[in-house]
Amino acid sequence: MLKKSGVLCVLAVAALIGLGAGAGLAQDKVYVNGFDAAYPPFSFVDKDGKPAGFDIDALDWIAKEMKFKVKHQPTDWAAIVPTLQAKKIDVIASGMSITPERQAAVNFTEPYWTVKQLLVVKNDSKLTDKQCLEPGRKIALLRGSAESKWMTENLLKKGYSFELKAYDTTPLAIEDVSNGRADCAAVSNTALKNAQGKGLKVKTIGNYGQPDTNYGYAVRKDEAEFLKKLNEGWKKLKASPKFQELVKKWELK
Repeated sequence: MLKKSGVLCVLAVAALIGLGAGAGLAQDKVYVNGFDAAYPPFSFVDKDGKPAGFDIDALDWIAKEMKFKVKHQPTDWAAIVPTLQAKKIDVIASGMSITPERQAAVNFTEPYWTVKQLLVVKNDSKLTDKQCLEPGRKIALLRGSAESKWMTENLLKKGYSFELKAYDTTPLAIEDVSNGRADCAAVSNTALKNAQGKGLKVKTIGNYGQPDTNYGYAVRKDEAEFLKKLNEGWKKLKASPKFQELVKKWELK
């Protein structure tokens, strides 16, 4: 009987050790954030080759507050959702628009920022918003973006015949408008402000019909606990002075 009790004690201790090791492994997990390397001010690679931007800082703060580890990995935007689904990254924190199509593939946190969708032209352009949508016009935008999807579904498929020019990055799309290689660009108000801050001679002439867009962080459908952790972290960040500090730092307003 004593021998049996001793065996049970050993097994119990072993189980506790195993649980402790498992907890340690869980705590050691590093979540990989896939981000657009050229979408300032939300995410980009700075002159020193380091991840930077509002979303990079926000996720770092949330990770520290919620006690998990994160690293940031530049990821091709056009393939970023499949990359998340393939478990090559764990989260997309990079100014991603919450759309019905994306919601069918991934889960999003509660929205943390809202942007306006604008048509942008050169400063000396006389084009109007309606003229940007005329046949033969070239509209520059980010490849795989919510703007591209919306314009295709709601304008091109309903009779408009302008040309969409897709770019690997939003700054390149705006730059080609400033250089005259494209007539207009479809971008967010924050992207426009960032471009103007860098000296590009561009302006907005209005909207093309797409409603304001909410940004959220995306995770896989099977990551309910991680999603809960991110939402709780965002709630804490928005209640902290740090949130307005980041908004000011990255000039979101």
